[in-house]
Amino acid sequence: MDEKTEELRDIFMDVSDEETVTETQAEQRGSIADQPDESTIRERLRGVIEALGDRYEFDSDLGTETYVALVRGFYDDRSDEAIAEDLDISTGEVFRARMDLHLFREADTAAPFDICELRRRREESDAALAEEFGVEESTLAHYRRVVDAQDAARAANHRYQTEFDEILTDAAISGQLTESVKEDGLDEAAEDIETDVSF
Repeated sequence: MDEKTEELRDIFMDVSDEETVTETQAEQRGSIADQPDESTIRERLRGVIEALGDRYEFDSDLGTETYVALVRGFYDDRSDEAIAEDLDISTGEVFRARMDLHLFREADTAAPFDICELRRRREESDAALAEEFGVEESTLAHYRRVVDAQDAARAANHRYQTEFDEILTDAAISGQLTESVKEDGLDEAAEDIETDVSF
C-alpha cells in the first residue's frame, strides 16, 4: 500500500464507523449446479398439462403422471410406438394425447391427400371428404384431429409447446453442461501435471 492510499484509508477510518475498508462480496450468481431437480421439472410439467386441460377438453383420459411421462418420452425423441410400450398403452392413445398436448411430429401432416384442402373444408363430413379423397373415414378422422390440434395450438400462440420446450430444453442443456463439467473439469488442470512419483 503506497503512502497516498494509506492516507486515504486513515481519513476514511476517521470519518466512518466501519472498522474495515474492504467491501463485502456480492452474492454469487446461480450456477449450472443450481438447476431444477427432477421433481421440480415434473412439477412444472404437471402445471403446464393441467393448464392445458383447463383450457381445452382432452380427447384422451390418461392420468397426469402418464401425460408427464409421455411429454418426457416425446422430448427424448421416442417414437409413439416406443412411448406406448413404455407406458403400456396403445399407439392410438399416445397419438391422441400428443394432439391434446399440442406436441407434433413432422409426419403428422404427411397425409395421402392435400391436408390444406381438409383445413379449408373442415365443415364437410368425414364421410364425404373421405370418399372424395379416396381414403378410409378413420384416416380422414385422424388427420382432422391433427388439423384441429394445430389450430388450437396456433390460437394459443403455441404457448404450451413453448413452455414444454423451456422446461425440458433447459433441463437437457443443464444436464449436459453439468456432466461435461464433471467429466472435463479437472482434465485440463491435470493435463500438464507430471505423475512420475517414486516411493
